[in-house]
Amino acid sequence: METVAAIPKYNLTEEQEKKLILREYRALLRALKPKLKPGDKELVRIAFEMAADAHKTMRRKSGEPYILHPLAVARICVEEIGLGVRSTICSLLHDTVEDTDITLDDIERQFGQEIARIVDGLTKIANVIDVNASQQAENFKKILLTLTDDPRVILIKLSDRLHNMRTLESMKREKQLKIASETVYVYSPLAHRMGLYNIKTEMEDLAMKYMEPDTYKEIARKLAETKRERTRYINEFIRPLRDKMEKADFNFEIHGRPKSIHSIWNKMKKKGVSFEEVYDLFAIRVILNSPHEREKEDCWKVYSMVTDEYTPSPERLRDWLSNPKSNGYEALHTTVMGPQGKWVEVQIRTKRMNEIAEKGVAAHWKYKEGAADESRFDKWFHQIREVLQTADNDSVDFLQDFKTSFLAEEIYVYTPKGDVKMLPVGSTSLDFAFSIHSAVGAHCIGAKVNHKLVPLSHKLRSGDQIEIITSNKQKPSEDWLNFVVTTKAKSKIKDALKEEKRKIAEDGKYTVQRKLESMGAGYNSNNIEILADFYKQPSTLDFFYQIATKGIDLKELKDFHVLGDKLEAPKPPKPINEIRPESGSNVTDYTKKDAELIIFGESSDKIMYNLANCCKPIPGDDVFGFVTTGKGLTIHRTNCPNASKLLANYGHRVVKTKWAKNKEISFLTGLNIIGLDDVGVVNKITNLISGEMKINISALSIEANEGIFRGSIKVFVHDKEELDELVHRLKSLNGIHSVDRFDAELS
Repeated sequence: METVAAIPKYNLTEEQEKKLILREYRALLRALKPKLKPGDKELVRIAFEMAADAHKTMRRKSGEPYILHPLAVARICVEEIGLGVRSTICSLLHDTVEDTDITLDDIERQFGQEIARIVDGLTKIANVIDVNASQQAENFKKILLTLTDDPRVILIKLSDRLHNMRTLESMKREKQLKIASETVYVYSPLAHRMGLYNIKTEMEDLAMKYMEPDTYKEIARKLAETKRERTRYINEFIRPLRDKMEKADFNFEIHGRPKSIHSIWNKMKKKGVSFEEVYDLFAIRVILNSPHEREKEDCWKVYSMVTDEYTPSPERLRDWLSNPKSNGYEALHTTVMGPQGKWVEVQIRTKRMNEIAEKGVAAHWKYKEGAADESRFDKWFHQIREVLQTADNDSVDFLQDFKTSFLAEEIYVYTPKGDVKMLPVGSTSLDFAFSIHSAVGAHCIGAKVNHKLVPLSHKLRSGDQIEIITSNKQKPSEDWLNFVVTTKAKSKIKDALKEEKRKIAEDGKYTVQRKLESMGAGYNSNNIEILADFYKQPSTLDFFYQIATKGIDLKELKDFHVLGDKLEAPKPPKPINEIRPESGSNVTDYTKKDAELIIFGESSDKIMYNLANCCKPIPGDDVFGFVTTGKGLTIHRTNCPNASKLLANYGHRVVKTKWAKNKEISFLTGLNIIGLDDVGVVNKITNLISGEMKINISALSIEANEGIFRGSIKVFVHDKEELDELVHRLKSLNGIHSVDRFDAELS
């Protein structure tokens, strides 16, 4: 657990502290009241006292008493997710086993096996940071193993993470970046998958606040400025709909709600538009109070009223009533043309659907009818369980696969008999074959999608009907791994390839055995290890396989010595130009706590670094240093497309970095310019860049088409300030519509 802070300046007396803790505890009991059965209150009190006592000497980064964190986590579980008494007890105790003297046995003795098992799932694995595997991914794997037994583990874990995000303020900058990117990389998709939309959006917004603070503040400011006119517009839009629904005697509520800052920013990036051009800054939500048997019918009736009043966009209808998402989400979404020529999204759902949309899994179990109803959630857990049992050891790969397989949106496809299968977006016909059965996948040679023949790598779309064609002669091949996306398909293909390798390696084994015996050396594991090591093979299996496929020919065996039956490898000659690092060199230890690296200052010549190709940072960009194996330090922008993955998986390799002014060095960056094609526009642009601002142009290309010109300019700038100034001045030229930075390559 990261100990994070809620109040940056903390100065309460002991008496005030006690009152604060008691106030929080009472608020928790008030929230729990409807769920308390006889004896429950006593159990919650015991858990609270046990946690308060265990944490009594501990403080958070802000200086406040640690017990406020478990109390806050318990309140999120009860108030925002709708969990009950047992989850409250687990939340209160979730850090005790890891951070204090309390053991799992103590918890089991006091509260029983079920609570001990959940707390065990919440307890982090021992903090041994292995540079090759990601601590976070390992941790996550452990959470998932428990999730499939009891989803409350993941719900409490998400509450814990949400509270840490809400109180991230007083952490150090690099810790903020690490926790925020981990959240966006793993926890918010997981919250989405568990159906907790409110928590997912809050996590994304908070992460953006720390990862891209300037953009976040800018969008928040514009949202605040446009609030009044938005409210006016929403009221105008809702009025005729409210009248119609009241006449039809519906019991309903209807309101507008703003989209999250993170989703607005995503729209701006994806569509390449400015804030002013994002049309759906808000959505209208209709919530009906309908009996269970009339839910669908009522939603469609309201849909019909909305589309009678406003014209819908035909391709923007989303029907999750007939086919709910696998996280239980049900609703009708449509986008209609409202007054003043603005597109507006309307979401229609019932009270029950709304509770499932906000409380996710917890509400889903509340409404589950009969044990025979194996829900989509249960199927999802079952798939995860299957994958975890066969998962490979590489945790980082596992986490990546898990994201694409289980956290992506899903598509619905059909078998020839009309059974529905759910697969992640991007799945191919081969993924579908493996989802039916491992043997069907292994022997698959092609498929018919909607009765047309397609290759194995064909990407499926929702609604496709697929028939798999197999052949007994077919075997999985290495290149299959390049296009399958489901974890099940990947792990089954890897298993089959390993098995195939093992068979071929048997011949190599026999060859080595004969050679060793002819030399008088023993065929034993020790000698085989020495040989595999000498030929730089990662495992003995690879070594035998290379010999069987003639990748290694063993001619160096004559240089080996045999002592008794032991092999001794020849000493490798030293390369003549071997350079030893000087003692006391600065290049060696990047992982020193809080190493302050100044790039392009006095110390820049002492540290090997390079600028990442994926995001091309320039001085003034918000950056972090990342220790790359064999390459020294690589500098990335914090909003680099790879940043979340690096920070989430390898947080311990991140080094704090900042820029020092250095006007001698310039950096290549690019600008895309779009505007109205006008006489002399090129002259205006080049005059501003070269003439007024004295910036060197490396390349310039401009195309005009039907009155619009698109220009691409590569320039050398000293730092971000100079670039921002240039962008600002270009935008203020007459007829220029947009100016966007791109990462330029030297041509």
